[in-house]
Amino acid sequence: MSVDAKERPLTPATEPFAEPLAELDRQRARALQMGGAEKLAKRKAEGTLNARERLDHLLDAGTFKESGLLARSARPEARAKTPADGKVAGFGKIDGRWVGIVSNDFTVMGASSAAINGKKMKHIKDVSTQRGMPLVFLGESTGARMPDRMGAIGRSILGQDRYEYRRMRETPWVTAQLGDCYGSSTWYACMADYVVMRKGATMAVASSRVTSLAISQPVDKEDLGGWKLHTAISGLVDVAVDTDQQALDLAKKFLSYLPSHSNQAPPTYPVPEGSDEPIKDILKLVPESRTQVYDMRRVIKTIADKDSVFELKPGFGRAVVTALARLDGRTVGFIGNNPMFKGGAVDPDGCAKVTGFLVLCDSFNIPIVMLVDVPGFLIGIEGERRGAPGKIINWMNALALCTVPKISVILRKSYGQAYLNMGGGRNSDEVALWPTADLGFMDPRTGVNVVYGIREEDDPALFKQKVEELSRDTSAWDLAVLYEAQEVLDPRDTRQYLIDMIEVHRLRMTNCVGEHLMRTWPTSFG
Repeated sequence: MSVDAKERPLTPATEPFAEPLAELDRQRARALQMGGAEKLAKRKAEGTLNARERLDHLLDAGTFKESGLLARSARPEARAKTPADGKVAGFGKIDGRWVGIVSNDFTVMGASSAAINGKKMKHIKDVSTQRGMPLVFLGESTGARMPDRMGAIGRSILGQDRYEYRRMRETPWVTAQLGDCYGSSTWYACMADYVVMRKGATMAVASSRVTSLAISQPVDKEDLGGWKLHTAISGLVDVAVDTDQQALDLAKKFLSYLPSHSNQAPPTYPVPEGSDEPIKDILKLVPESRTQVYDMRRVIKTIADKDSVFELKPGFGRAVVTALARLDGRTVGFIGNNPMFKGGAVDPDGCAKVTGFLVLCDSFNIPIVMLVDVPGFLIGIEGERRGAPGKIINWMNALALCTVPKISVILRKSYGQAYLNMGGGRNSDEVALWPTADLGFMDPRTGVNVVYGIREEDDPALFKQKVEELSRDTSAWDLAVLYEAQEVLDPRDTRQYLIDMIEVHRLRMTNCVGEHLMRTWPTSFG
């Protein structure tokens, strides 16, 4: 329902169409009562927004156009208690751009999924995809509605849309998990490009009660699908926050970096005043010695436009940073090794995180910047058990399929296979080096032990000699001589270099739109 309809005065009884319009007003009013005053008051007392309040917070004022306000359950006995059939759906604007949106109304039968609200969701999804609008899901649902999904009749409801779970990344998808999320609320989160979760919410295949009955043991819902699990272990959630409002604000901010659809470039923004100043002090952030740690997130903030860095999955695969940001007002995707965690050695989680980020950037025409300081991959039995080789090659496969500009800057270490994964060789359009770049196959001290079987404590003099031998031909100058790098930079010139090279490699022939070779890459799979 439009805002104009809400504000229009009632039609006098003597006017034409008086009774039909009065009935329309009554129908709308009943639907807007949602699950009733008592349930709405309870949520308000808990500090939790209801489905319509969430829309009011997220969307530009007065822009929501509801679809299916008068829809109700297909089951006659449930129609009186299913206003909007538990899912508020429609179209609205975020920062002036149209989006499709579905907000689960937990006050109506737990926002459970059923035949009619499934039709609503399909319509919003189809229109958004076909008309080039981002899609936003505000999750809070008990899962499938019973008894609707039971028996042969229940089976006839399922699987009627063969493309329901096909994701071609025509438009960005965002999910905010704002309560108990089971069934479709979980499925659509796992298909989204960005997922934010309110602390206290849960996300799982089924509720802790159902799971407990299935496995015959108590299950804590936080252990089953809480924010700590999904931000640090499963990686299915990008970030967790304290309130609905914070979650919705992050969803809005994420979309500001992306185009409305895959056939356009991301939006540009004015460059904040002072953006060129922090880079002047970058030499204070990165120690010259390769054995000293620092926080790559601070380096990215120093290079990017002021206050523009938006990190994805900060608690997952922490040895590598993935962040959207802006350079000269344009969206870029930063991938940076972080020596603060595991010395920057990338584990299987980090590989999956980077692969997903490459897919995101390439799908929505976002140039990629790699800031390299990597000692290699974290090796060991646990990594092998978790499929590290496959995840390393998934990353390489994704990198090879990227058709957006890729610029790599090697700050310090770039060892072994990780040299290639972080854009070395022809895996980037441009490679630049800081004078501190170290291009060995592995740390030379480790290499002496591996190659010669010599330990420092056994023969210090010979050990030192061999370290010096393995350190030859590994400097920035050696790589530049071979034209394996196109530039050696004063670190203080890094920001301007990146701005210039991204402009040089802008996809002019296709209006900054890539080939999207990974548009069908399975979501939630690294």
